[in-house]
Amino acid sequence: MVSNTTAGHDPAELGELERSILLIVWRNAQITAEQAREELGRPLKDSTIRTVLRRLEEKGYLAHSVENRTFVYRPAQSRQRVAGRAVKRIVDWFCEGSVEALLVGLVDSKVLDRAELQRLADRIAAAQQSASLPTREATQHKGEKP
Repeated sequence: MVSNTTAGHDPAELGELERSILLIVWRNAQITAEQAREELGRPLKDSTIRTVLRRLEEKGYLAHSVENRTFVYRPAQSRQRVAGRAVKRIVDWFCEGSVEALLVGLVDSKVLDRAELQRLADRIAAAQQSASLPTREATQHKGEKP
């Protein structure tokens, strides 16, 4: 697979067509320019689609392989990773780096309700607990009971 990535690109700077095509690639896992053009459902030239795919690759969002002389594009970054970078930019711009201020704003503006916030807290706690398990096991001595 070939990739000309620039992982530091700001997702907020993606254009509407770039975002639409990126969503299509994430949804399909892999796609050709022709498939992307058909799925977009807009009257665009194939060369326009190929240009957007190439730019998304240059910006680090896509990678491609060549199958029978056809470029097949795949995500180079997950949707969650790109979303995380976009949210970090929002936190930096509007919340002076405070994730807490962002979450309070999401609750205040009814984007998140208390139940969703609690589910997120539970998932974070579970992820932290599972991430720390190998560390505990590695520190135990042979034959010692946990």
